[in-house]
Amino acid sequence: MEAPLPGLSLLLVLLAVGWGSGAVTAWTTSPGGCELVQSTADCTGRWLSSVPGNLRGDTEELLLDDNTIQVLGNASLLSYQQLRRLSLTKNRLELIKPGVFLSSQGLHALSLADNLLFTNYSLTAAALSALPALRTLDLAGNRLTEDMVSVLVWNLSSLESLSVARNIIMRLDSSVFTNLTQLLELNLEKNYIFEIDQAFEGLQRLQRLNIAYNYLPCVVEFSLTQLRELNVSNNVIEWFLALESDDLFELEVLDLSHNRLLFFPVLPRQSKLHSLLLKDNEMSFYQRLPNGTSLVDVTVQFLLIDGNSTNITTVSLWDEICHSNLSSLHLLDMSQNQVWYLPEGFLAQMPSLTHLKLNQNCLETFQLLEGDPLAMLTELDLSQNQLVELGAEVGAGNILPNLQLFNLSTNRLQVLPPGVFAYTRKITTVDLSRNRVNLCPQPAVAGEAETPPCVDIRGVKTLTHLSLAGCGLRGLGGHPFQGTSLMHLDLSDNHQALSGDLGWLQDLALTLQVLSLRNTSLSSTAMDFSAFNSLVRLDLSGNSLSVFPSSLGILKLLSLDLRDNCLPALPPDVAQMPLGKSLQEVYLSQNPYNCCTLGWWDSLQRVKGLHIPDGQEMTCSYASRTLSPRALPEPVLWSCRWQTADLALLYLVLALPTCLTLLVAFAVVFLTLKQKLLKMVKSRCGVSTPY
Repeated sequence: MEAPLPGLSLLLVLLAVGWGSGAVTAWTTSPGGCELVQSTADCTGRWLSSVPGNLRGDTEELLLDDNTIQVLGNASLLSYQQLRRLSLTKNRLELIKPGVFLSSQGLHALSLADNLLFTNYSLTAAALSALPALRTLDLAGNRLTEDMVSVLVWNLSSLESLSVARNIIMRLDSSVFTNLTQLLELNLEKNYIFEIDQAFEGLQRLQRLNIAYNYLPCVVEFSLTQLRELNVSNNVIEWFLALESDDLFELEVLDLSHNRLLFFPVLPRQSKLHSLLLKDNEMSFYQRLPNGTSLVDVTVQFLLIDGNSTNITTVSLWDEICHSNLSSLHLLDMSQNQVWYLPEGFLAQMPSLTHLKLNQNCLETFQLLEGDPLAMLTELDLSQNQLVELGAEVGAGNILPNLQLFNLSTNRLQVLPPGVFAYTRKITTVDLSRNRVNLCPQPAVAGEAETPPCVDIRGVKTLTHLSLAGCGLRGLGGHPFQGTSLMHLDLSDNHQALSGDLGWLQDLALTLQVLSLRNTSLSSTAMDFSAFNSLVRLDLSGNSLSVFPSSLGILKLLSLDLRDNCLPALPPDVAQMPLGKSLQEVYLSQNPYNCCTLGWWDSLQRVKGLHIPDGQEMTCSYASRTLSPRALPEPVLWSCRWQTADLALLYLVLALPTCLTLLVAFAVVFLTLKQKLLKMVKSRCGVSTPY
């Protein structure tokens, strides 16, 4: 009676799933090893060399991916007249015979990616032409040229989605996609395309076009007004010029990242653009140069040759941007370029902007306030520039009111404008790492006339994440975090910031959850963490701790990093402490542990659910040797046992043979001289006794 229980349990689970979805799901296995779920037959990875013919006749979806099928014969799909979706990716398919789909006229989606269709593409094209209802076709990874693609899709006027990615297409003209009048989505990524000549002009319904990872040198006279998404990233584009027209473009997303753009793209004058991605180019602005030269009136002439006609287009380096309507733009990513300034009024054209990424450029100054345009901004990334100052109107009441994330890391800042966070009512994350800033209040330094400038974050109630890593902070004291609710604080790589007293952190005792004190010159001076009951992650790596801080034992940390310190051991009962019971992750390597005091290590390894990511890198020291605690040699183990044994017992064991030897010797001497001694005593001490 116990044998059917697993099957019964599985049936009950499946019935429960089916009940929740409004239908009972039936799972069966066909004789060929395929899994049948309702109207789907999954034959993936079964080493099939042909289409199985013993599946259910009402199958609507057939998955034959990752098999060894080479030919799709005319009778292959004869039994499946209700087939709607067929997938044959990652086979060895070389030929699809012309009559194979005659019994599957309702096929909507066909995936033939990663096969060898280039070998018999003309016969395969004849087979595809018999699919009047085909909506989606995937021909990626079949070594197809543009001529082969043209033949394959010539009669597929019903197609709405086509992928010919990862082929060997080099040039596209108007003849390739001529009949695809219903096409909505086209994927051409990862080919070798270097020229496009009016290839998309007839695709009046095309909305999403992906030409990423090709070799396009430029895009000029862009005129696809109906297109919503265009991805031309990872090409070699130096220019992007939209058609000079007042027509409304439907373009919403334009990805020009990872190219060689020299100038800001000349965008459509009227569009619905909300995401503009320009990351990793060579772009800058040239209205003025660093030496003060103005190029405001400089123009560039483009000579466009189309057959026998020649057209000269004159473009000002800056005026065209002014004519582009960017009022709907939400995301602008100009990171990893060569921008050293933003032209006046540049951001004023973007009143809806919420995310601005200008990191990894050459900016030396940045104006935080240019009127109301930045009122909607929630994320501003200015990291990895050369900023020496931020400009802001003192006393202004609307400095970035909706800003939530402000990244200023890796610049040359020493101070921020006074009250810069006073009106950021939603600020949660600030990264000031690797700037030469100090926190207010700054303690007075003997011999200095005035205290150095500092950044004041006191009273910023919404601030929860703050990074001050590598800022050269000096002698933190007072109450620099008063009035904040910080949960994450990074003070790493500040060698002179800390002391054994953590009193200046007491304002965060109730809220702080993640604290990084990595590489802050902490020594064995007693540090009291007992007040930080909310801490769940603590990083103490890269310091000089020679004693495990006893106050950590009562905390319920989830993660603790003790790497690269001077610890000879952890407390023997660390696994029984609240800390040992709560830990889920601990880093311990790069410490001079004593091989003979590894009881704590053995107990930690037995803790359920505790992960030690660097456990393989753990070492310990024994007699100037460095060993792995996971495989200590037997002689070392014996020596350690002797070294850690009870000394009193050891001395007793060592003295016992000597005592026994002396006792035996004394007994032998006593017994040998017993008669002589008795006679001598009697002769000297004997006296007659009267009766």
